[in-house]
Amino acid sequence: MNLPNKLTLTRVILIPFFVFFLLFDPFNDIFKWTALVIFIIASLTDLVDGKIARKYNLVTDFGKFMDPLADKLLVCSAMIGLIELGRIPAVVVIIIIAREFVISGFRLIAADNGKVIAASYWGKFKTTFQMIMVVLMIANIEGYVMHIVTMVVMWIALALTIISLIDYLVKNKEVMNGSK
Repeated sequence: MNLPNKLTLTRVILIPFFVFFLLFDPFNDIFKWTALVIFIIASLTDLVDGKIARKYNLVTDFGKFMDPLADKLLVCSAMIGLIELGRIPAVVVIIIIAREFVISGFRLIAADNGKVIAASYWGKFKTTFQMIMVVLMIANIEGYVMHIVTMVVMWIALALTIISLIDYLVKNKEVMNGSK
C-alpha cells in the first residue's frame, strides 16, 4: 500500500463524513463550511495522488481502478447531495452520472479487449469544472453575481461532460466493434 493508494483510500473514507456534514444540518454554517473543507481536501488528494504515482513510478493496478472510482464517488455524492439541497437541477446530475456510467462501461469493454483507455484532457477539464462547480454550490454564497458565476461554471461543466463523452467515443470507436 503505497502513498498514492493511501491518498485514494483517504478520499473514499472522507466521502461519508462529507455527506454527513453537507446534509445533516444544511442551515448550519459550521456544517456547510466543514463539508466544503472536507470536499476540498478530498479533491486535493485526487490531484496529489496521481502526481506522486507518476513521478515516483508508484502506479498500481489498485490505483488505476480505485482512483477514478473514488473521484466518481466523491463528485457524484456531492451532486446528489446538492440536488437534495435544491442547488443543482437533477437533469444536470443525471447527464453527468450517465456519462460516468458510459465511460466506465466503455473502459471495462476496452480492458476485456486488452486496451487501456487513458484519461483525456477533456476529461480532466470536465473533472476540474465539476469540482469547482461543487465548491461554489456548497459555499452557496449569496448574491446575484455569485449565482451567475455558479450557473456559468455548472453549464461549462455540463458542456465539458458531453464533449469529453463524445471525445472518448470517437477516439475509441473500435472498442464498440470489439477490435483490439
